Amino acid sequence: MTQALRAAIYARFSSDLQRDASIEDQIRSCRDYAARQGVEVVEVYSDRAISGASMMRSGLQKLLRDSQSGQFDVVIAEAMDRLSRNQADIATIFQRLQFNGQLIETISEGQVSEMHIGLAGTMNALFLKELGKKTHRGLKGRALAGKSAGGLTYGYMAIIRHAENGEPIRGDRAIDPAQAKVVRRIFEDYAKGISPKMIAEQLNLESVAGPQGGHWGTSTIHGNSERGTGILNNELYIGRQIWNRLKYVKDPGTGKRISRLNPETDWVITDVPELRILDDALWQAARRRQGALKSKHTDIPVWDRRRPRFLFSGLMRCGCCDAGFSKVSKESFGCSAARKKGPAVCTNMAVIRREDLDSVVLNALEQRLMDPEVVQIFCEEYAAERNRLQAQATVGRSVLERDMRQVRADHKKLIDAIIAGVPAEQVRDRMIELDGRRQELERQLLSSASPDPVRFHPSMAKTYRTRVGQLICGLSDAEGQEEAKEAIRGLIEKIVLTPKPDGKDLAIDLHGALAGLLRLANGQPMQEAQTADMHMRPRA
Repeated sequence: MTQALRAAIYARFSSDLQRDASIEDQIRSCRDYAARQGVEVVEVYSDRAISGASMMRSGLQKLLRDSQSGQFDVVIAEAMDRLSRNQADIATIFQRLQFNGQLIETISEGQVSEMHIGLAGTMNALFLKELGKKTHRGLKGRALAGKSAGGLTYGYMAIIRHAENGEPIRGDRAIDPAQAKVVRRIFEDYAKGISPKMIAEQLNLESVAGPQGGHWGTSTIHGNSERGTGILNNELYIGRQIWNRLKYVKDPGTGKRISRLNPETDWVITDVPELRILDDALWQAARRRQGALKSKHTDIPVWDRRRPRFLFSGLMRCGCCDAGFSKVSKESFGCSAARKKGPAVCTNMAVIRREDLDSVVLNALEQRLMDPEVVQIFCEEYAAERNRLQAQATVGRSVLERDMRQVRADHKKLIDAIIAGVPAEQVRDRMIELDGRRQELERQLLSSASPDPVRFHPSMAKTYRTRVGQLICGLSDAEGQEEAKEAIRGLIEKIVLTPKPDGKDLAIDLHGALAGLLRLANGQPMQEAQTADMHMRPRA
């Protein structure tokens, strides 16, 4: 390494370490390492209490974004597993940095190469797998002992005890009298025939805090009987703990965990009579009502059973609470939160007929979202934003040009040294390194060249109206109906429905997805459109 290199430090501690000071320790060690190597630290990135098995980390994502603009030459970390413990993710990070002409150096492994990625990545993956097995064994031991092997269930409080050596003994619980009273009330009301929706509404009106400290919802109470979720399906209330009913796997695309039902043979069932809150009679009364409701599924209205996807399903939002709008009758939509959580959460009980909504929104799409005055304003704002981005890009390009001048100057010095009599073998490696850096800078300079700006003209409003009219006509064509429907949905970010002063009718505020609107107006394919951060918001 030489003085010319700029370093970025990355530090992370995962939730299993539970020590925030670990970040500062890592950064201090990395700074010392950089000083020994003669490298200038220009930026520090960190993630606190986030697993290394996920790429969904703000600090890491910012590091990868900054690497594209060449803000540093090398990334320094304490060890490879700080960057990631996932074999595929560490390979992706390595490849992206390598593509941008940047190195990875760690205090533990030194300069990271393809060999490190293969070997260390495999070891980290095996470590995660073994850690998962050990954690599962430990939790199973707790479950068999009747202790908590997961989150704390509503109705109970955690009891902290300590062993003789001072270590905390985890997993002990006791009944929380106040919450247990709410649990019994829920079961009693449900057994009497009161719906989960009405139970949730009443609890919210009385400001009774829910399991997570927020409002009660219908699903919080009825849950899913097959998965054992929801207050009404938790057998811990009758002194029977079921552990390992569900397993959680991480979606590699999103980094989020999803649950899957385990075979019943894998469940760990333990009797914990000291944690019983309900008697058998009340529990069975609630179960009988659940069974009776399931047997009457044919009485459910067809619009609730089939759940068809209408033209604007999923795009409607309540203007009072921002909850979604859903079908409340065969032909009408209403606020979901107002109906499922009650007036303590939202009082918007106004409804809108599907035909009225479709008519107003389609008319607004065709006539209002591309009003010539609005388009003129957009063209002016677009030009101003483009100028700002161009100025920002010019600054980044000047940094690359400065680095290129430095590389050429260093290269010239080496040539002068050879002419002066220094053996070529002594400077060969440095010359190869400088030549590689020169090629990389040339590539970045070429890619940073500003493309021709996209031209938008106010006359595109006429083109837009023509094309939207064609799409609306396509809704009545059985053959092209689905394609027209998707194209129209692509023009909308959201539809906000707010009660008018009379409390009966709804005002409709249509938010257009700018990228889709402009692509349609300029004759580009709709499937390429993406929602932008800027929207046109005419009142429909």
